Amino acid sequence: MYTEYYHLSAKPFQLKPDPDFFFGSAGHKRAMAYLEYGMAQEEGFIIITGEVGAGKTTLVRNLFKKMESDKIVAAQIANTGLNSDDTLRIVSAAFGLEYEGLSKASLLIGIEKFLHQCDQNGKRALLVVDEAQNLSSHTVEELRMLSNYQTDKKPLLQTFLLGQPEFRKILLGEDMQQLRQRVAATYHLGPMNQTETKSYIEHRLSTAGWNNDPSFSEDAYTAIYNYTGGIPRKINTLCERVLLMGCLEEIHKLGITEINDVIRDIQQEYDMPIVETKMPEVSEVTTNTSEEESVPGLRKMDDRLIKMENSISSVLDLLKKVLSSSKAKKKPLKKNLEGNKI
Repeated sequence: MYTEYYHLSAKPFQLKPDPDFFFGSAGHKRAMAYLEYGMAQEEGFIIITGEVGAGKTTLVRNLFKKMESDKIVAAQIANTGLNSDDTLRIVSAAFGLEYEGLSKASLLIGIEKFLHQCDQNGKRALLVVDEAQNLSSHTVEELRMLSNYQTDKKPLLQTFLLGQPEFRKILLGEDMQQLRQRVAATYHLGPMNQTETKSYIEHRLSTAGWNNDPSFSEDAYTAIYNYTGGIPRKINTLCERVLLMGCLEEIHKLGITEINDVIRDIQQEYDMPIVETKMPEVSEVTTNTSEEESVPGLRKMDDRLIKMENSISSVLDLLKKVLSSSKAKKKPLKKNLEGNKI
């Protein structure tokens, strides 16, 4: 809906990792340099950690985009809360190998055969494991054992481990000593600063064909940064809602007031206060007590309903305008409504 209203070619703040929207902040550039360095080494484990929504997966997708597909066979897995045997099945499936009904020994034999075949074809095998903080010590050991497959000259498999900050603590465990000895590089991806947050927003908007409509005031950028802490996924979530609200209320200049309005809406939706009601004593009951006095949350609920009704009215008005425009231009309605889905 808002993409047509603001003449955008795509949704700039979608949550799905998309390498086309990759933004190289100072931290992301350094992390990418570590990944590329690790690939050049052609051995060992590369470990990237970061907060939830810091952009680790987008980082890897961007790496995949830059890789020479005729020289590297890459696979990525994210279902890491599994036992060691199931993890081997996931690895096999990620590389397109048979896995159903096979024993652990058969899975290992199939993976080793595949890795040697890749080497014979002049290709390298790369395994990317997301959400590594969910790996059990036994599963980590299975992944480490896969790195033992090698020729006389080089290992046959290289592994990237991406995880949340707690994974760094897991690595310090006594049972992780052998893995630590095989880590070629490690990097922690932190949040963006305020200047980078502004550049990040403008970069994603520009990638989607933004022509300064809507415009953002400086205090709007500051409010976005203060609320999100410079975490990309939080920025995307907030800005998506801001653009939707701007479309519904036909706003072309977004300031701190509009940003704070959306932030309050989000907080009310996810952090609704729990209203505890207490049955009064018989002597306290009076005929003058209103429902709003006995249940304070009703007033907030009424306010939310009013906002919802106004939003629905705005949507209907916008649809009427689109319908009128389609009749005037004598074009099929289907074409005029393309891109109107939220």
